[in-house]
Amino acid sequence: MLGALSLLFAAIGIEVASSALLPRADGFHNMPWSAAVVVGYGVSIWLLTVVVQAMPVSVAYAIWAGVGTAAVALIGYLFLGEDMSPAKIGSLALIVAGVVGLNLVGV
Repeated sequence: MLGALSLLFAAIGIEVASSALLPRADGFHNMPWSAAVVVGYGVSIWLLTVVVQAMPVSVAYAIWAGVGTAAVALIGYLFLGEDMSPAKIGSLALIVAGVVGLNLVGV
């Protein structure tokens, strides 16, 4: 299970990096950055398919989506000039609470 979690967090990191590169892809007009985004998403999904062989897909996907969403929101705020309102913080907290809840009942 530890190996699956390591792969899952690698998948999350790659997906988050790919999402953070989306503005550089410029609507898929900048081909090198667009290629980096597409390859990153492909590798991330491939790793996720490996992970779900060792853990339930509902748990793996909840962690992947929840942690990824929170991480992209944080990166958007810290590095991409996006706003972080109290409502956004509360919504992200709800996502994290949902992921924790699914892990408590799913593992």
